[in-house]
Amino acid sequence: MPPRAPRAPGPPPPPLRWLLLLALPAACPAPPRRVYTNHWAVRVLGGPAQAARVAAAHGYLNLGQIGNLEDYYHFYHSKTFKRSTVSSRGPHIFLRMDPQVKWLQQQEVKRRVKRQVRASPQALYFNDPIWSNMWYMHCSDKHSRCRSEMNVQAAWKRGYTGKNVVVTILDDGIERNHPDLAPNYDSYASYDVNGNDYDPSPRYDASNENKHGTRCAGEVAASANNSYCIVGIAYNAKIGGIRMLDGDVTDVVEAKSLGIRPNYIDIYSASWGPDDDGKTVDGPGRLAKQAFEYGIKKGRQGLGSIFVWASGNGGREGDYCSCDGYTNSIYTISVSSTTENGYKPWYLEECASTLATTYSSGAFYERKIVTTDLRQRCTDGHTGTSVSAPMVAGIIALALEANSQLTWRDVQHLLVKTSRPAHLKASDWKVNGAGHKVSHLYGFGLVDAEALVLEAKKWKAVPAQHMCIVAADKRPRSIPLVQTLRTTVLTTACADRSDQRVGFLEHVVARISISHPRRGDLQIHLISPSGTKSQLLGKRLLDLSNEGFTNWEFMTVHCWGEKAEGEWTLEIQDVPSQVRNPDKQGKLREWSLVLYGTAEHPYTTFSSHQSRSRMLELSTPELEPSKPAPAPLQPEGPEEEEEYTAISTHGSPNTLQTSACHPECGNKGCDGPNADQCFNCVHFSLGSAKTSRKCVSECPLGYFGDTAARRCRRCHKGCESCMGRSATQCLSCRRGFYHHQEVNSCLTLCPDGFYADDSQRNCLKCHPSCKKCVDEPEKCTVCKEGFSLARGSCLPDCEPGTFFDSEQIRCGECHATCQTCVGPSAEECVHCAKGFHFQDWRCVPACEQGFFPEDTPGLPHKVCRRCEENCLSCEGSSRNCSRCKPGFTQLGTSCITNHTCNNADEMFCEMVKSNRLCERKLFIQFCCHTCLLAG
Repeated sequence: MPPRAPRAPGPPPPPLRWLLLLALPAACPAPPRRVYTNHWAVRVLGGPAQAARVAAAHGYLNLGQIGNLEDYYHFYHSKTFKRSTVSSRGPHIFLRMDPQVKWLQQQEVKRRVKRQVRASPQALYFNDPIWSNMWYMHCSDKHSRCRSEMNVQAAWKRGYTGKNVVVTILDDGIERNHPDLAPNYDSYASYDVNGNDYDPSPRYDASNENKHGTRCAGEVAASANNSYCIVGIAYNAKIGGIRMLDGDVTDVVEAKSLGIRPNYIDIYSASWGPDDDGKTVDGPGRLAKQAFEYGIKKGRQGLGSIFVWASGNGGREGDYCSCDGYTNSIYTISVSSTTENGYKPWYLEECASTLATTYSSGAFYERKIVTTDLRQRCTDGHTGTSVSAPMVAGIIALALEANSQLTWRDVQHLLVKTSRPAHLKASDWKVNGAGHKVSHLYGFGLVDAEALVLEAKKWKAVPAQHMCIVAADKRPRSIPLVQTLRTTVLTTACADRSDQRVGFLEHVVARISISHPRRGDLQIHLISPSGTKSQLLGKRLLDLSNEGFTNWEFMTVHCWGEKAEGEWTLEIQDVPSQVRNPDKQGKLREWSLVLYGTAEHPYTTFSSHQSRSRMLELSTPELEPSKPAPAPLQPEGPEEEEEYTAISTHGSPNTLQTSACHPECGNKGCDGPNADQCFNCVHFSLGSAKTSRKCVSECPLGYFGDTAARRCRRCHKGCESCMGRSATQCLSCRRGFYHHQEVNSCLTLCPDGFYADDSQRNCLKCHPSCKKCVDEPEKCTVCKEGFSLARGSCLPDCEPGTFFDSEQIRCGECHATCQTCVGPSAEECVHCAKGFHFQDWRCVPACEQGFFPEDTPGLPHKVCRRCEENCLSCEGSSRNCSRCKPGFTQLGTSCITNHTCNNADEMFCEMVKSNRLCERKLFIQFCCHTCLLAG
């Protein structure tokens, strides 16, 4: 199997006929919520020296006097949340008690609006420099329609940011010390399969070939409000990386990568696959298939690992993603892309297995995706379906925060139910038999983060998955040229087998074997009993293979929710290319259907029996670190222990006792010799009137003895032995639960600060510096505030002006130009020292030629922004050129190349002007006099 190419396409062919398409918009924002910052205004008597002493004594950074106000100083505290909806109650209490401090105030973010007519204010404020360029997350262009249908900000405003969810990127590694990834980096969710160690850092070379994983990771979980790069979709999720593409990719490598810590990692995101060359048919090998199956059966404590996959970038080669066994699997969520204007990207592959869509890059005039990049940089050039898989992984992380008990199938149901066609343009949109609108380009539509979290919060698990294999049709038949071969099968969908019956469909797989002289000439369709037509294979002009298909599994989701019973039709067309010998025909050797779904309707039926069955399925934890405990277990419904009156035999002439009662029977006698025939008990009665009672000397596991009532009462669920019915009265736990001795509760997962001891089935306490640990108290995976992780230990954070050196296990000095940093070099600054500006990831005394200084909210220094490409220097704005480069002429505030400043057709220029495209450099060059001289 050849190495997998990351799914990021090359430059698209520039279609000039689309020249006048507007780069449609970005935002319909809402006002930011009121939040507190980690900045304080403090009145300190005694002058600047006294203010500096007070700040240092209480762990603050003194940013200097506030304007001309004597005795008023600006303090900053790095250990306080940068943005919080509640005021801080931490270190500033001691600051207030200092005798030199006469007044202090934690600063709030205030809303201020320019006095002008304008579009809706931006929804949320972040100080990350490239946040404003994330057009697919918010709207900022008031002259164009809004493109925020993914509704990520709306999900954030409901409080979902990915907390306690772990996402791992399967790729060429991730730059774990990137300032935007380091705060959320999770070493326990990471591994280097290529190097066989625990550091997933990419291999660096001159071409930055191994940038792909770092770019994908930033989309998911780049840290918010750290004044660096971007904001990840799940910016409070934990992010890990599996380095597995930088070397020979084998079945072993893939199986290892797919199977790393399945009970710790929630979501695996992969933006790679077989060659998207229009001629390859390939998929997971035997071991990788087993890894997928293990993940969905055992991963996440039985809820199932979630695998998100990019659908493929072979559109220009006429590829069809049903020939990719990864995106074509029922176990993966296959994700496609659309451009900012809702058009099919030039690289997109069509197929019936695609579940949903996000925004990505498009034609040359459409914007790309901004994200983290190698060498602690950022990029605005991330492209292809590589973008879409991590976007969906991030959005699913928001849903898992809303409901951590979602199964792998629940997540797919939620995507089907909440994704929307929105403005996505496709000629093949259709409504299937269950009322879902679906397309071969976009699946069920654009992912809607807000709708997903709202549905997830109230979601009830779907019934158990059933699989029905329809008997194979093994009659060989020739495939006629040009005409259509139709073959049908009538099925009851295993109605006579209760454990296999499929009433309502999820995935449908057609296993097909065909011999053929030129595989790319084939087209295959499947028609459901409801009439929904899925294209399983499109014509592939570059596929010259004579190997055909051998038991290849073509999968469709287009029948989701439909009835399975009835007549299914397979259609095969063979349209021979001109270079093929028309006398050679192909043959359909055999085919069969595999129907996956539920016996009853997945959204209207949910019984307590199914709920209990699922609970039992989930109670097989692996040797993995604990994640935060779920919400407290709800008490069970009342057990059936209604009172009853025993029949007294005392003095009854009609009762003949011919044999002795059971020894556990009490003084009221019995109506038979067994323990379940007693009228009362010596010690305890067990059971209810409906399930029959019996007398026992002691209560079995799962019960405790109520001596006053002489009855065995059921422990709280999860308890193996207990001293009462409450969730906090457990003494030991059933299999699959851990005993939290401090609160005497049985939990499926140990909470933060505790780890699961599988030998004793207890939750034991981590070291005081650890927020999370595994296997032993000091084997930390996440540290508490004020500590940093180094080789499994939590060490105190470094002082301002220093960074933690994980190699030396000590604090090292930042470069003299840095105020804070992630390493010792001049290019590893996070914030600049006083008197320096931030330019190209370095701190410089003044902006160099071709840059201009700009204030950035929340930063103590200015940032050097790059002037327009043709400007030698600019002032106040990148487009406000003051001098031009050689070969360019200044017109207004822009620099236009001398040989292109010739006005285009008058009508063309008027259209450019009326559609407000003069801001775009391309149109300025075509219509420079119209745009620059006429407004």
